[in-house]
Amino acid sequence: MSAIAVPKVRAKRVTTGVTLSRRAGMVFVLPALVLFAVFIAYPLLTALSYSFFSWTGIVRGDFAGLDNYVTLFTKLPYSTDIPNAFVHNILLFVGAMVFQNTIGLALATLLHRQRRFKRFFQTMYTLPYLVSPLVIGYLWSLMLSPLFGPVNAVLRAVGLDALAQPWLGNPQTAIWVVVIVTAWQWIGFPVLLYGAALGGIPEEIDEAASLDGATSWQRFRTITLPMLLPAIGTVSVLTFIGAMEAFPIPYALGGSQGNPAGATDVLSLLFYRTAFESGSSNAIGTSSAIATLLFLFIFGVSILITVLLRRVERNLL
Repeated sequence: MSAIAVPKVRAKRVTTGVTLSRRAGMVFVLPALVLFAVFIAYPLLTALSYSFFSWTGIVRGDFAGLDNYVTLFTKLPYSTDIPNAFVHNILLFVGAMVFQNTIGLALATLLHRQRRFKRFFQTMYTLPYLVSPLVIGYLWSLMLSPLFGPVNAVLRAVGLDALAQPWLGNPQTAIWVVVIVTAWQWIGFPVLLYGAALGGIPEEIDEAASLDGATSWQRFRTITLPMLLPAIGTVSVLTFIGAMEAFPIPYALGGSQGNPAGATDVLSLLFYRTAFESGSSNAIGTSSAIATLLFLFIFGVSILITVLLRRVERNLL
């Protein structure tokens, strides 16, 4: 009888321990859930509900259905500003993938192989990432000033006067300045993530491939890169979210109007203008519709990118 009873007591103790650990886990997760509900979930649901009503100032009017959404695509200035701003957001994402993430991966790989001064260079690349984007934007606007900016002064000093120009005053170069400044600030982010992912790859695999005669490029292409796919997927999704939500640097470099002539306009700036500067009586309804569409697009594309990258990862591994 005692031999039969002992397992039952042990099972009960194990079950009780699992229950206690789950309750303890919920205690630690609860503050994060509360913050998420108050500062993210509630504003999202509120904006969604606001977008279905007409507004007179801060007074909610009748139920408008999809009228606010129709306004965005059929009436000026939204019908022209939205496509223009959307293209610039896509350029920010493409520029970040080409410059920020590619260079970040290269730097992380070099630092992983270079043991000396590794922490020093990681810190240097990460410092701009820790500074407020508004501060970064205003500093670059001063450095690119055509009157007293050091960038044009250096170009003239080395005989490249033809390249000195009003970088933020030319519609053809302004958006690329935003792209490069954004990539420059956030390059430390992929350096850190890729560096952590490289540190998790067993060195024995690379050493075995080296003994078999594989070159550095062959080892990187066939071994390191496939094993970095989870990190690449994470960086890509976060880069897309950041590019679509970009606000501080475009605001600091081009103002709320996306100057010059809308060349640096992005969707977050359009939302800001609509909500706080348009003077429209229905500003709340229209701006809420912009915020809702932006969230749905970011959420949907992020899920799509994640699914596609996981499928590629399964095929390779």
